[in-house]
Amino acid sequence: MSDHLIFMMGKFEARIPTERLFAENHLWLKPAGDSYHVGFTAYSVRLLQDVYFLSWSIDPQTVVKHKQEIGEIESSKALSTLYAPSAGTILEFNEQLLHDPSAINTDPYESGWLYTFRPAPGTALLEPAAYVSLLDAGWEKTQRLIKGQMND
Repeated sequence: MSDHLIFMMGKFEARIPTERLFAENHLWLKPAGDSYHVGFTAYSVRLLQDVYFLSWSIDPQTVVKHKQEIGEIESSKALSTLYAPSAGTILEFNEQLLHDPSAINTDPYESGWLYTFRPAPGTALLEPAAYVSLLDAGWEKTQRLIKGQMND
């Protein structure tokens, strides 16, 4: 079995590692002891393009709610708010990214991890195949957004 799934974003391959879980807001969660490292999926990095600034609006060891605002990220495309993937506790941040967030662009699944997180008990996260299905279901709308053709 392959160690990743592929979601095609036009001609671009977004690799989805199979040893992680995923959140609907396009974050991956990789087991790290009794918690998880969290980072952007290749899909989200491709949409953001060239991340160059990251800031957090909360401190380490903060208990967060699902979709609570936790920071901002700036890229060549936009300034975007970052939200918690689920209820839980953000334990620590990848301090290296605050000084140089380029690893988000070049190595999003390893050195580009954002923070360590402990989800609340009972948190439902997506298996890799379910995440790819989510991407597939929303791809047409995402393409219209990218092209600026949303009529909603």
